[in-house]
Order: sequence, then structure tokens, then C-alpha cells
Amino acid sequence: FLSSITGARVSSPGYSHYAASKAGILGFMRTAALEFAPWNVTLNAVEPGNILTEGVMEHQSQSFVDAQCAAVPLRRLGTPQDVAHAVRFLVSDEAAYITGQSIIVDGGQTLPEMSTAILPEAAR
Repeated sequence: FLSSITGARVSSPGYSHYAASKAGILGFMRTAALEFAPWNVTLNAVEPGNILTEGVMEHQSQSFVDAQCAAVPLRRLGTPQDVAHAVRFLVSDEAAYITGQSIIVDGGQTLPEMSTAILPEAAR
């Protein structure tokens, strides 16, 4: 399943419809994981943060992208490949004992916030 950090983890004014649908995907996935577990079927999700897609590059200004990058601890937007790597792991044999879980792929965007006033200069 593919969800988003918006919904269950992050709130964005004006996006209640989007947030509800993405949070709903997670609830559905967890319930279905319980229902399918007796047949050894695993169900998981990936929750991407801000991803630099072709659509973002076409429809957003560079200043918008720069501002988004500044809000991510890793100081960059994710790529479609970042999301694909998480999906590939979840469908691999290495994830055979993982079910009903989600992997957040957001560069640290949903980590607890800390005031930049107390961060070392290198971390700002």
C-alpha cells in the first residue's frame, strides 16, 4: 500500500480530504494484515514525505522546492527511487516477518521538532 505522511502523521490545512484518504489506507492495511495473516500473506505500506517528482519540477518554483528542502533534516526532497527501495524491501523475502507496518520515507521530516536556536550551526 502507498499512503503519505500527510494524514496519520502530518496535518496540512486545506488538505483534510487528502489526509483522511491517506490515514484510511493505513487503517485498511492494518486490518487487512490481520485478516490475511493466517494465510501467511503480509501487507505493509510506505508513507512518503515530500518527493521530487516530475510534476513537482514542472508545477512548482525553485524557491518552493528550496523551502521544502530546508524543512527536511536531510536537506533534500526524496526521489521516486527512495520510495521504490522501501517498496522493494517490503515485497522481498527479507521482510517476510513484517506485516501491518509502514515505512516512513521522508528524510526525517516527521521526527520530533527541535528549536533551531539550540542546534549547532552545522545542523541548521
